[in-house]
Amino acid sequence: MDFQRRLLRLLRDEGPLSRADLGNRLNLPRTRVIAELERLVASDLVREAGPSASRGGRRSTLVELHPGIRFAGVDLGATSIDIEITDGRLGPIAAYSEPADIRSGPQAVLSRVDAILAKLRAEGAYRRLNGIGIGVPGPVSFRDGVPVSPPIMPGWDRYPVRRLLAHEHHCPVVVDNDVNVMAVGERHGGVARSAESMLFVKIGSGVGCGILLGGELYRGSDGCAGDIGHIQVQPHDPVCTCGSIGCLEALFSGIALEREATAAARSGASAALARRLTLYGSVSAKDVAECAAEGDATSLRLIREGGRRLGGVLAGLVSFINPSMIVIGGGLTGLGSVLLAEIRSVVYRRSLPLATGNLPVVLSELGTRAGVAGASFLASDLAFAEAS
Repeated sequence: MDFQRRLLRLLRDEGPLSRADLGNRLNLPRTRVIAELERLVASDLVREAGPSASRGGRRSTLVELHPGIRFAGVDLGATSIDIEITDGRLGPIAAYSEPADIRSGPQAVLSRVDAILAKLRAEGAYRRLNGIGIGVPGPVSFRDGVPVSPPIMPGWDRYPVRRLLAHEHHCPVVVDNDVNVMAVGERHGGVARSAESMLFVKIGSGVGCGILLGGELYRGSDGCAGDIGHIQVQPHDPVCTCGSIGCLEALFSGIALEREATAAARSGASAALARRLTLYGSVSAKDVAECAAEGDATSLRLIREGGRRLGGVLAGLVSFINPSMIVIGGGLTGLGSVLLAEIRSVVYRRSLPLATGNLPVVLSELGTRAGVAGASFLASDLAFAEAS
């Protein structure tokens, strides 16, 4: 029932509470609360947690989530797998990361997910999972739990990710776009805890935006809201992975930055980047950041141009949505203060003062944990809903 779901979420978000507190929060009589708690105790979802702190008189008995509850948050990136096991209150129990290539296909990548989870289980991180949340770097049908025509994920279109993981691990599974998952993580465990409306922008191999309105994730009618990487910012080259021309992602992303930095190194436009290309055989976003920190004019130009392009897109979103916060996350946040300053400058200059007067534009507090934290949160929401 809905109130059981709300009860479990209260214990997740606020910790141990007395029966009286739960009754007051849920607006239910004490006898009903006791009856429902007995059912949840029998299901190993809650337990008694001892007496409350003394306030004079008889002390209330607290109840808490069962300490054996476990959720798995899985964050699949274009080049990585990150997994975290959490308890019922979403506190981290164990974590594991490794490089991966999402283009190797769903069988190979999900086999590694299964193997990592088996490893964590063997190490004692969990006996059984109550739920799994997984974020993938492409459009997702949230209703069906499948990726849909993801540009950088060949072989993943309509692959039954949710069904197969649920079958393998015998628990509820939720699948969402990676940036949506990161937005949820930042909203519930990061810098955006008090934000009712927020744009979470991930800048990595691609560019995406998670949208929170009224404290809830907005996915759109088909689950593809926030796909800002494929907004056209110029009417000519380069061609994007989606097949269109002049997309934001084709002009500013990890892949685009590496392309532009490599061209600058080979043409001699940047001696600093050329040295790194000779030394390492390639140049990365990290190289651009380090060269910019050393004062390389070309690297600084590449970062500022990218910030201006992203800032222009965000300025349009600010005028349309009027968010209370913009959070920037993803691998390219390593480009540092130059990037953030450029984004802020464009957003504040090109949006109306009423929309930006109280609009912080900040970096993610959770950093690389945003994805796994959000995935665990979504897994807990689903598991608590199905338990009620």
